[in-house]
Amino acid sequence: MYLYGASGHAKVIIDILNSQQEEIKALIDDNHNLTELCGLPVVHSAEGLSPIIISIGNNSIRKTIAEKLNCDFGIGVHSSAIVSPSAKIGDGTVVMQGAIIQAEATIGKHCIINTGATVDHECFIEDYVHISPNATLCGNVHIGEGTQIGAGSVIVPGVKIGKWSLICAGSVVTKDIPDNCMAAGNRCKVLKQYNK
Repeated sequence: MYLYGASGHAKVIIDILNSQQEEIKALIDDNHNLTELCGLPVVHSAEGLSPIIISIGNNSIRKTIAEKLNCDFGIGVHSSAIVSPSAKIGDGTVVMQGAIIQAEATIGKHCIINTGATVDHECFIEDYVHISPNATLCGNVHIGEGTQIGAGSVIVPGVKIGKWSLICAGSVVTKDIPDNCMAAGNRCKVLKQYNK
């Protein structure tokens, strides 16, 4: 396995892959001053390398890189995570320490299910989403592409959150949230609408 991105997020994914006893051959990074991270070599081209996990936390950058690379992508699930046998996890996704993914949940490609996050039954998470530490998605929640759910947020059952939005930390989301916005609070309200 190779990791694309040699920074703090990569350190967590190294721990995840170590827990799976998955060999990490090298990290890939554009910074030519980096030669190693956590005792692993850093190379500066992804050409011919496979499988890769993109170890960059920013959702839009992760998407840009994924669309440029011509390779297979790996999946990383920490040994302490609980994943239902009926859940589906897309290529390039990482599931961190203590996360729980329940029955018939679908997680898209290149997602981050962060430390202690819970994704309940039949949730549908599109590609490039980040569910931050200790966020709780109740059953039948739908999260659109590229959206980040902030740390400690709670999404009640059946809510749909649009694409490329940000739900700020500690929010309680009881109603649908549109695409391209920042929302926060208990009860969560749209604070700002972004241009696409």
